[in-house]
Amino acid sequence: MASVPGVLVHLCGAEEWSRARSRGGIHLDGCGAASKAAFIHLSTLEQVHLPANRLYRSRTDLILLYIDPSELDSPVRWEPGVATDPESMLFPHLYGPLPVRAVIRVTPYLPGPDGTFPPVAGFQDAT
Repeated sequence: MASVPGVLVHLCGAEEWSRARSRGGIHLDGCGAASKAAFIHLSTLEQVHLPANRLYRSRTDLILLYIDPSELDSPVRWEPGVATDPESMLFPHLYGPLPVRAVIRVTPYLPGPDGTFPPVAGFQDAT
């Protein structure tokens, strides 16, 4: 990846985020989708709808955590997703915990009437 986006996102359930806030972040040893994984799956705004539709179709409790990559303590590696993703698409994978301080915004991520998740519009930092 030539340049790192200014914002990455992590998709999770509202309860997972509530637990993560009390623990100081999302850790590889627990908390939903990251549990027992070697990394925490992140996405760009342009690609987050792909894993959302593949893994969480019709779920109405999902939120997007907007992440400032400069606040991450662990490495982010850009790696292939699954075979059905667009050719040559790489996803950011965080090889360590996702600290609460790195999350700069939290928004609901709701599916449309057909249960599928739409692409996410660009992020405008209000600061």
